Amino acid sequence: MRIDQEVIFVYFIGIDIAKYKHDCFIATETGEVVRNTFTFLNDRSGFQHLLSVIQDLDPTQIKRIGFEATSHYTENLKRFISQAGFDFMELNPVLTAKFRSATTLRRSKTDRMDAQLIALYLMSVPYKPCPIPYYHISALKSLTRLRASLVRQRSHHLVQITNLMDAIFPEFKPFFNHSFTVTALYLIENYATPTKISNMNTKSYEILRRLSRGRFSCAKFLQLKTLAQQSVGNSSHVLELELASVLRLYRAVDEEIVRLENEIKTIMAKHDIPTASIHGVGILSAASIVAEYGDFNRFETPAQMLAYAGLEPSINQSGITRSPGHMVKRGSSELRFVLLNVSIYLLIHNPVYYAFYQKKRNEGKSHRVALSHIAKKLVRMIFKLEKEHLQFDMSQVR
Repeated sequence: MRIDQEVIFVYFIGIDIAKYKHDCFIATETGEVVRNTFTFLNDRSGFQHLLSVIQDLDPTQIKRIGFEATSHYTENLKRFISQAGFDFMELNPVLTAKFRSATTLRRSKTDRMDAQLIALYLMSVPYKPCPIPYYHISALKSLTRLRASLVRQRSHHLVQITNLMDAIFPEFKPFFNHSFTVTALYLIENYATPTKISNMNTKSYEILRRLSRGRFSCAKFLQLKTLAQQSVGNSSHVLELELASVLRLYRAVDEEIVRLENEIKTIMAKHDIPTASIHGVGILSAASIVAEYGDFNRFETPAQMLAYAGLEPSINQSGITRSPGHMVKRGSSELRFVLLNVSIYLLIHNPVYYAFYQKKRNEGKSHRVALSHIAKKLVRMIFKLEKEHLQFDMSQVR
C-alpha cells in the first residue's frame, strides 16, 4: 500500500519598492504565476491588502519574500512583515540590475516588470532572510548617519565663514593658523570687522584670555590689533549680515551635533560592544561601525565584512595572467569612510599598526593605499572581537 507524500513547494513573492506605492508579483518555483503583478499603497490599508494576499496562499507551503534595499522606503514594510510573522530577504540593487541585463536585451523597465524580475531573481539565489535588527542597532544607524550629515553641513558653513572672512579680514585666519578655535569664533561673532577688532580694549583681552585658558597672550592680542589696523579687508553691511547669518546656522548645527552625540553615547553605554574597546577607535566611530555592520552573525568570514565595506580589491584574470585591481568601493560608503578615518588614529595608538603602515609605505604604497591596508587589518580585528565577544588586548595584536 503506497502512501502519497505531501508535496512541498515554494511561493516566491517579489516586491518592487517605490515612494508612495509598491508592486508585488507571486510565482511558484516551477514558474507558475500565482498572482500577477498588483499594486498596493504605502500605507496601512495597502500593507493589509498585501498581508491578505499572502495569507490566502496555501499555509502549508514555504513563502519567500524579497525586495531591493532602497534606503528608508522599506523600513515600515520590513517592520510590518516581521510583525506579521514572515521573514524576507533584502536584495542588492546592483545584482538585480545585472540579473536583468543577463536575462533580457530589452530596455523596457517598469515597476510591474521589476516585481516579476525580483521574484525570478529570488528563485536563482540562496534565500538568506534578513535578521530582525536589535533596537539599539537600528537607533544607532539612524543617529550616526544623521550626525554624519550634520557634520558635513557644519564643515560647509565653516567654508562659508572662511570665504566671508577672506573678504572682510583676510589676515584673520592665517593669524589663527587656519583653524577656527573657540577664541577665533568668539572674535568673529562679537567683532568680525577689522575696525571693531582694532578698537578692542583691556576688558576684551581678559575675556579672550579666559576663553583660551591663557594661551591667547597679551603679545598676540596686540599683534591682532595691529593686523586689524593695517588690514586690506573690505567691511560692508551686506558682508557682516551674511557672516552673522552663516554663524547662526553654524551654531545651530553644532548644537544639534552635540545633542546627537550625547544620545549615541548614552545608547553605547548600555551595551557591551567589543569594537569600542579598540585603542584608537572612539565611541562615536565605534557606534558608526557597529550600526553599519548591524548583526555580525550574518558574516561568516572577515572577507565578507571587507566586501560589505567595499574594501576588497578587484581581481583581473585572463588566461594565465592574474593581477589584483583597485579597491571595489562598493557596499556601505558611510562604513568605508569611518573605517579609513579611524585607521589614521590607529597609527597613533597602536605601534603594531604603525609598523605595518610603514612596511607598506616602504613597499612603495601611497599613503591612501597603506591606510586601506590598516583598515582591512582593523576589520579583521573587529570580526574576531565581535564574533568571540572579546575585549581588545594590545598584546594580542599581530
